[in-house]
Amino acid sequence: MNLLLVAVTVLCLALTVWRLRHRARRRHFLQLASEPLEPSLLEVLRRRMPLYQRLPSDLQLRLQGLVNVFLNDKNFFGSGGLAVTDEMRLTVAGNACLLLLNRDNPRFPGSRTVILYPEAFVAPEIAQDGAVVHEGLSVRLGESWRRGPVILSWADVLRGIDNPGDGHNVVIHEFAHKLDEQNGPMDGLPVLRRHGDYPDWAQIMTREFADLVERAARRRNRVLDEYGTTSPAEFFAVASEAFFERGLQMKAQLPGLYAQLERYYGVNPAGWGN
Repeated sequence: MNLLLVAVTVLCLALTVWRLRHRARRRHFLQLASEPLEPSLLEVLRRRMPLYQRLPSDLQLRLQGLVNVFLNDKNFFGSGGLAVTDEMRLTVAGNACLLLLNRDNPRFPGSRTVILYPEAFVAPEIAQDGAVVHEGLSVRLGESWRRGPVILSWADVLRGIDNPGDGHNVVIHEFAHKLDEQNGPMDGLPVLRRHGDYPDWAQIMTREFADLVERAARRRNRVLDEYGTTSPAEFFAVASEAFFERGLQMKAQLPGLYAQLERYYGVNPAGWGN
């Protein structure tokens, strides 16, 4: 009986310590999220992130705090001979944190690592055709491993940010996958704000995905990257890129899709000036 009491006491103490550490960590992140960037870091963000200039002043301040959290939370590593600099970290953090501007959680949970390659990289690829499994290699601009790192080509990060109105942003794309995976496999259905949002999301996103496939086949696609026809998960990531970079065009040409993403992300990029 005494041994059982000791075991229960130890378990209760361990749970208490875990709760206290969790609360302290959350307070720390919330404090970071409320602080502006240091002037030297802010200058880099302004110079290397054209989308930052579009934001209203309150969202610029919010983004600065989110970048503080991101840089505190993530470890960056260079691969292929690339030496990671503070400018690279700021650039990735700023673009990734656009996705969190009006969300309750100021973090991307489930991953602590960002790996940067100097150029597009080669990764193994497995495709299944019925009972036949094909294994090979494919060239990637970015990759998001479930519960693992985000991997990015730095050259393609730069290509994406140099033209902030083309709807191509590999950082937004890969971190949209990180939001998608929070409730299980990447399937194009992230955790929505309210339970009642799911029926509309399923209906409209399914329809918009089918419409993109049809437009691509007819060569009449205008707003979304046709890579979004690959799967619902890639459609969500591609649509997120266009939502932040081509908000005006999406709202005008794909209003149903825009409305769903506006509700999910809680921001209105069409009002920022595209």
